[in-house]
Amino acid sequence: MQEPINLGDLLKYEAPNLYSRDRVTVAAGQTLPLGTVLGQITATGKVKQIDPSATDGSQYSAGVLMQDADAALADRNDGLMVARHAIVSDHALHWPTGITTAEQQAAIQQLKALGVLVRIGA
Repeated sequence: MQEPINLGDLLKYEAPNLYSRDRVTVAAGQTLPLGTVLGQITATGKVKQIDPSATDGSQYSAGVLMQDADAALADRNDGLMVARHAIVSDHALHWPTGITTAEQQAAIQQLKALGVLVRIGA
């Protein structure tokens, strides 16, 4: 049996003094695991799993979720996201079902533009 991914599997480097982290509100209606690549809804500032086909802002990478978040019934305002100046491991990222390789690569480039580098096999 494989152990679940933990923060050490995901986060390989972050800046001191919590600079890399943002407190976020996870939008209701989803249960997301640690490592979920997040998009941010422009109108509300809330985050949800990235959706390349969306038009509400969540089609672009905003960061990576740092802990499991159960927002099935209500918004969770205690989410933590790696948002800048960090290195994450590719094998610990969680993507939406059906995302294409090209969409994943675009999302990884968006993370890189934020200063969140995705390392292969790290």
